[in-house]
Amino acid sequence: QVQFVESGGGLVQPGGSLRLSCEASRLIFSTRIMAWYRQAPGQQRELVASIENSGYTDYADSVKGRFTISRDNAKNTVYLQMNSLRVGDTAVYYCNVRPTTMYVSWGQGTQVTVSS
Repeated sequence: QVQFVESGGGLVQPGGSLRLSCEASRLIFSTRIMAWYRQAPGQQRELVASIENSGYTDYADSVKGRFTISRDNAKNTVYLQMNSLRVGDTAVYYCNVRPTTMYVSWGQGTQVTVSS
């Protein structure tokens, strides 16, 4: 059962922008805090940003002021607007719930590569 479908990744130069999208199953989207995570090669997966149903958002220090998370409840979709991208932002980006749970599987992710 596919629970998350991420899209919007790609290759971008430093300083550029990308907008990621994640469509989630309705049950998950309506009852959980939604979040974006990322995993760079050889590193552990880390939380990037999260958003509650109320609209309250939380960000990792490394992306504050550059990334914006938002959600469209009518479309069961969460977005991540990424501006001023850096080489260090290169990773596979995933959406999931926060906190993660063994009962909610990960999607395939979307690759973001920041390179000149």
